[in-house]
Amino acid sequence: MLIKTAEFVISNSEVTKCPKDILPEYAFIGRSNVGKSSLINMLTNHKNLAKTSGKPGKTQLINHFLINKNWFLVDLPGYGYARVSKTAKKKFQKFITNYFEQRQQLVSAFVLVDIRHNPQNIDLEFMEWLGEHGIPFSIIFTKADKLKPKAIERNISEYEMEMLKTWEEMPNYFVTSSSKAIGREDVLQFIDDTNKEINTLRNE
Repeated sequence: MLIKTAEFVISNSEVTKCPKDILPEYAFIGRSNVGKSSLINMLTNHKNLAKTSGKPGKTQLINHFLINKNWFLVDLPGYGYARVSKTAKKKFQKFITNYFEQRQQLVSAFVLVDIRHNPQNIDLEFMEWLGEHGIPFSIIFTKADKLKPKAIERNISEYEMEMLKTWEEMPNYFVTSSSKAIGREDVLQFIDDTNKEINTLRNE
């Protein structure tokens, strides 16, 4: 997929105020400091589309970006380790839940996981929640440039072993690096193929 246009549309904390357009949405979410903003900028080929920060928890709203005038990339707040008050954290965790439960335009979520670390309970529990609520998702392993190929394989195998304790099969996943643009074409191709399937179903 060639990204011709990528534009910020709206930020808000209420699902009811999200865009009314009947366009496919792909939501990006992950633990704070997993490299979400960098990944979004890499995928869209825009250096400053999503604001990056050295401080975890920068994203605290539902952010909609219109891509190629025909689908939305949704940047959601990270979970865990954000340096915000408990009250603020509870508030935006609530609208994350509302978004996933109520947003009919949502086609798929992308759960970002730092490939350098062992499987984290907070990530596993969140994916379990998505599964229990019937929300399709793929895993995006980030920061692959920080490890050698064998270490990447080993860490993914560890993740697969952990997930197969409760899942019938390993969810769809991608290996990425924002600094090296690794995995960019794979993720965009997945979105493009999914959009084509949606269009086909709508036209039947």
